[in-house]
Amino acid sequence: MKLVVVSAGLSVPSSTRLLGDRLAAAVDRHTPVDIQMIELRDLAVEIAHNFTNGFAGRALAAAQDAVTGADGLIVVTPVFTASYSGLFKSFFDVLDKDALAGKPVLIAATGGTARHSLVLEHALRPLFAYLRAVVVPTAVYAASEDWGAEGLPERTERAAGELAALMQGLSAARPAKDGLSAEGDLPAGDDLAVVPFEEQLARLGA
Repeated sequence: MKLVVVSAGLSVPSSTRLLGDRLAAAVDRHTPVDIQMIELRDLAVEIAHNFTNGFAGRALAAAQDAVTGADGLIVVTPVFTASYSGLFKSFFDVLDKDALAGKPVLIAATGGTARHSLVLEHALRPLFAYLRAVVVPTAVYAASEDWGAEGLPERTERAAGELAALMQGLSAARPAKDGLSAEGDLPAGDDLAVVPFEEQLARLGA
């Protein structure tokens, strides 16, 4: 399975990148994954150009393809003005509107003080719910004082376990390429037939 980490950290070294690395390593401990890191600061110019000319540069297009093709995402942003950064939001603005539909996502953020921890619930979670992603219950916030303190490792492991479980579940449910189910004995989709909405309404009125 492929795990993509999107980091909006700007400094080098970056606590935002560090948190993304720790979360990805924790997911890999729960289930083996191929990890790809996307540093948004390296894509800032191409993201801006995409807004003005409508075309993605080579690096931005590769990042978009990586996110779209991932089995799971970890997204990490520093807090700016009590919300996610503009660079972070801009990247998801230039993704295809269906790119994250049904995709497991772990949301995380970093900041200078614990007072901004609610950014996860009032900004990030609504954003990814709007994008129709499946956001794991546990979000991870790391303030400056959290590094090396109790609590952060436990939250990291819990969130990583939830993301790994979602990724494994969706991978197992994905139809095989030969048209067979994961068990290999029934045609994929036979037990998940879609009933047209008009037919469902007709049944209700019968």
